[in-house]
Amino acid sequence: MEQHVAKNDGDQAQPARAKDRPKFVRHFFHEKIESPQERRAAGKALRDRVPRESHAEWKESGQHRDPVAILLATNKGRLPELVPIRHGRMLTSPFAFLRGSAAVMAADLSKTPVSGIRVQACGDCHLMNFGGFATPERQMFFDINDFDETLPAPWEWDVKRLAASIEVAGRYIDLKERESLAAAAAAVRSYRRWMARYADMASFEVWYDHLDVEQIISTFSVAARKRIRARIAKAQTRSVAEHDFPKLTERSAGQPRIKDNPPLIYHLSPKDQKKFDASALGALKMYRQSLPDHCRVLLDRFRMYDLAIKVVGVGSVGTQCMIVLFMASETDPMFLQVKQANASVLEPYAGRSAYANHGQRVVVGQHVMQAASDIMLGWTVGTFAGRHYYLRQLRDMKLSAIVEIMEPDTLKGYAKLCGRALARAHARSGDPLMISGYLGNSSVFDEAVTKFAKFYADQTERDHKVLAKAVADGRLEVATE
Repeated sequence: MEQHVAKNDGDQAQPARAKDRPKFVRHFFHEKIESPQERRAAGKALRDRVPRESHAEWKESGQHRDPVAILLATNKGRLPELVPIRHGRMLTSPFAFLRGSAAVMAADLSKTPVSGIRVQACGDCHLMNFGGFATPERQMFFDINDFDETLPAPWEWDVKRLAASIEVAGRYIDLKERESLAAAAAAVRSYRRWMARYADMASFEVWYDHLDVEQIISTFSVAARKRIRARIAKAQTRSVAEHDFPKLTERSAGQPRIKDNPPLIYHLSPKDQKKFDASALGALKMYRQSLPDHCRVLLDRFRMYDLAIKVVGVGSVGTQCMIVLFMASETDPMFLQVKQANASVLEPYAGRSAYANHGQRVVVGQHVMQAASDIMLGWTVGTFAGRHYYLRQLRDMKLSAIVEIMEPDTLKGYAKLCGRALARAHARSGDPLMISGYLGNSSVFDEAVTKFAKFYADQTERDHKVLAKAVADGRLEVATE
């Protein structure tokens, strides 16, 4: 390897000093690499400043804490006609409220203890943002599947939101308190134990690791395994051409067109639609540039035929989300989902993104955290209104949990998978040795976060009542679907 040198005033070659090297060179040429033992010890030392027991803490701040005000602030920039649908969905249960109120919990988490170790965080890490999906190799993986709020941030925030969501979900399906808490504890314990495993792996091993759905089915009960296999089989037989295309389109003037199904799927007025379509063509050019060259070859086989607004999720309702129909031939369709990307809810507390385009922030974060990502995942900016977007295939053998049918053992087993997937995602971007050193081998952290989950589930129920009162008082408008 070429030796880097610096010249003195006498123009005589001398070995370069570390401080004289460019920053990127200093990064790759450390004078000393810390040993695994030193990194574990550094993580363990953080317990002196932030005891693991302190993560149980949650006290509602009496001053200036208004969850409705936070929700109203996040409505800025959303399509006003869809905002009442968002409120209506959140009103249905405390569980739905939690799913839609990532901004509220981000504000709350910013006041809780953190060790100081940062990772690429999900930012909206509740149990419904995990699931199965097809890899480019057509295998079915289980992983985190929502990255709208991803940002470098404290790892504890994701763990606490996951545990709280499990406790809230358990209450939602009427499990006993001990059963819900056992599931939340299982998620945190799984996270800790798998982080310890990742700490012992080589860097490439961590990045190659994944959760194959076929391998994890055996962890569930016989009845649950039967249901899961049936859903996987159905998903694997669903092709875009044979299922999505007939369901989502109709013929108009001899051309395929996305069916209107208001208020969930609809076209704009003819005047606005024309402007929108023109803007979309410019945005798609930028999207194409965001893809790797080999994916552009695939995209270039298709032509855009139609575009429509599509309402999705709970927290995303009101942001500009669309589906775009492309055709490579009369029998070869593709649907892309276009989602507006705003600033992460973590940004006020964790710092601004390194990426000026929030669509790029989402795409990069997803690539960092996921074991495999959609080959059509890319980003762009709307040339008409300047909004940021990211794009992916609408459906690709995607499977989500059905919380309503879960038994106690099923929720607990699912919680373990979520904990493992989160640990793997954090180990890719953070320092698993330091995190594992902080967590240790005991259940101290597990128990602390489980207590936090109970306290925060109580808080979520109180916040849901505040939402209901705001609706009753006319402060918030709701709409049924």
